[in-house]
Amino acid sequence: MKKLSNLLAIALLVISMSSCATIFGGPVSEYQRTKPEDGEPQRKVRTGALIADAIIFFPSLIVDFATGAIYKPEGN
Repeated sequence: MKKLSNLLAIALLVISMSSCATIFGGPVSEYQRTKPEDGEPQRKVRTGALIADAIIFFPSLIVDFATGAIYKPEGN
């Protein structure tokens, strides 16, 4: 049972740390975190991070979108 819980903990850690934009994208700004209001322009997605997440480990897209790291910083 202890072996199973250790394996589960390692799997959760790998899943949470495998998102490219979260790891390599730098600090997430408030602009990236907040959802645009109606009538505001949509945020642009980092294409390289999106493709890398899709190829390496697809569920990591959830982490990147949840943290806002997948979006380009303001002005880019």
